[in-house]
Amino acid sequence: MIAYLLKRLLAGLATLVAASIVVFGVLEVVPGDPARLMLGMNASAETVQVLREQMGLDQPLVVRYLDWAGGMLALDFGESYTYSVPVIDLVTERVAVSLPLALMALALSTLIAIPVGIFSAARRGRAADTISMGAAQVGVAVPNFWFALLLIYVFAVWLRLVPAGGFPGWEAGIWPALKSLLLPAIALALPQAAILSRVTRSAMLEVLGEDYIRTARAKGMPRRYVLWRHALRNALIPVLTIMGLQFAFLLAGTIIIENVFYLPGLGRLIFQAITQRDLIVVESVMMLLVAAVIVVNFLVDLSYAAIDPRLRIGR
Repeated sequence: MIAYLLKRLLAGLATLVAASIVVFGVLEVVPGDPARLMLGMNASAETVQVLREQMGLDQPLVVRYLDWAGGMLALDFGESYTYSVPVIDLVTERVAVSLPLALMALALSTLIAIPVGIFSAARRGRAADTISMGAAQVGVAVPNFWFALLLIYVFAVWLRLVPAGGFPGWEAGIWPALKSLLLPAIALALPQAAILSRVTRSAMLEVLGEDYIRTARAKGMPRRYVLWRHALRNALIPVLTIMGLQFAFLLAGTIIIENVFYLPGLGRLIFQAITQRDLIVVESVMMLLVAAVIVVNFLVDLSYAAIDPRLRIGR
């Protein structure tokens, strides 16, 4: 078990170092001077030179990378040129929106997908299986921003049950804040639930064909007990893998949804930083998202060990 965890931890650290090199290298391969890109082509040479010194672009490449990586380790991400505030303050403010949104979407996706996948696997080849998997295929094919526009029209414009966009802030109260995140969470959750339900069905069908499942049925165990107690636990590893990937996507890939609903989250921050050429914010947020993905994958690996006893004994 310890060797398994150390191996996963070292792999995560190696991935983080490799990602930092790639993210840092992006600025080096961007055509033109990053400082001039941020200031615009009409900026004076003196202003560009001052910004180059502020960004450390006049230093050797290795020194710049080590300074940047050291700052990351000390949670010093630099200062945004556009907003003139530390990047860590921007991230802290925006993650208070994106993280609850991602957690809500993941919870909704899981609550929908796992029961649907088990229901479909237990009725393989029947009409219920065909209908549920057909609906899941539609969910996979339709983009989430189309769901978002449809939800806005139905629940915000027509029924007027929830706001169409914006975020009042957590200081306005938990319910108003959660209410403003409900439609974006549903728009994010439905396509992910469609993918997860298909994965759950496939994993369950593979497990239901095993000998120990047939033995449990032959002993007279109730069908529900066999499905939820024996089959589901052994089918969870691929399901947890997809859930980990989905959470990383929901945390990092909400750019379109946050812009549709005008939410001040990380996705919108990245979009604004790209359009405003605030490269310091872009690379800092990208590294934080990479670190979040690595942490989530490590937690998924820990869940593997909790589910599969063979990993705990080193087999």
